[in-house]
Amino acid sequence: MTSTTPITASPWTGRAQETEQQWLRLAAEVAAELNEGAADRDRAGAGLEEALALVRAAGLADLIVPAEHGGRGAHWETAFGVLRHLAQADASLGLVVGYSYLNQACIGFYGEGERRAAWFRRTAERRWFWSDSLNPVSPDLRLTADGQAYRLTGRKRFATGASAADVILASAVAEGGAYDGQALVFAIDARRDGVRHLDDWDHLGMRATASGSVEYHDVLVTDEDVIGTDTGHPFSSIVTPGVQLLFGNLYLAVAQGALATARTVTRARQNAWFLSAADRYADDPLVHRLFGELVARTAAVEALADRLNRRYDDVVALGHAATWEDRARIEVEVAALKVVATEVGLEVSARVFEATGASATSNRVGLDRFWRDVRTHSLHDPVDYKKVEVGAHFLNGTVQPVSLYT
Repeated sequence: MTSTTPITASPWTGRAQETEQQWLRLAAEVAAELNEGAADRDRAGAGLEEALALVRAAGLADLIVPAEHGGRGAHWETAFGVLRHLAQADASLGLVVGYSYLNQACIGFYGEGERRAAWFRRTAERRWFWSDSLNPVSPDLRLTADGQAYRLTGRKRFATGASAADVILASAVAEGGAYDGQALVFAIDARRDGVRHLDDWDHLGMRATASGSVEYHDVLVTDEDVIGTDTGHPFSSIVTPGVQLLFGNLYLAVAQGALATARTVTRARQNAWFLSAADRYADDPLVHRLFGELVARTAAVEALADRLNRRYDDVVALGHAATWEDRARIEVEVAALKVVATEVGLEVSARVFEATGASATSNRVGLDRFWRDVRTHSLHDPVDYKKVEVGAHFLNGTVQPVSLYT
């Protein structure tokens, strides 16, 4: 692949500073507040707007927007840490906030010059939450010229968070007009005339993600809505390993959240199994063994995720100097995280019931939401193909074709 247009320097440089710990503390406070009603929101499949309002009030909406443009200027290591705190309490919220950060980041990956600066400024000033309608397995959108502007038509499934967001990111090849033939990246108001949210998300887990379909009926797209064009430069494609890194952190957070909830439930259990020599379930060596195994495996995934969160900062800091080799290295490393985070997330969220017992299957407890959330989202793209990706690279140095999944 070659680039026809140079991409300017990255808006993110260096690594997270000690001062950024404040955002992690704020995220932990928001998570503690959200944890109280998480099971109720899950049962209702609603409440995302209220949860996002708490995140916005905490100053976390524009976390990755550079400080020079009015944002918080945090690094990606911090951003992934924030979403992990949120997702431990409410995986739906963690996913939507994580997507918002990465969709905002497309300003930096695809935009240049004053256009980039203006989009960042508006996002910070208005504390926008971003969503997208980029699902590559859904029919493509059509963007046809209409005078000096364009009209957008089509439908995209699984537009996570779109109905609750302020802005929707989209992409389409322009037909006619000033951008004829170019892959245009643009963003529009989530409630613009012609935008229709179908509210057709009714799935096992991730119930409060507002992941329904979005339809566009002759939606006006002006030059002011344009972020940039996809020129095929390796730097802009680094957003996809970032999305996969979000997923790895999300599944880790679900495992951590399941363990925290199971610990509370187990410590509150009265007595012990009648064959046990212990007086309480929390003192039973078999319960200790179970938690020890699950905690250790989760800690291993956490260590890998922490390392890759820092590595992602290093890669995005390369900006226009990033090569396809740089991109391939982070892609394969993140794929390895995706494999183990998926497996540990599923195992931990299922096996905690062995310690918490039959009473913990009550809908009132809501412990099942952790497994349902990770089971639902981990099917986003088959983890077996991530295993193939890692194995092929290990054996033969093979890199999978660049896509919105790799």
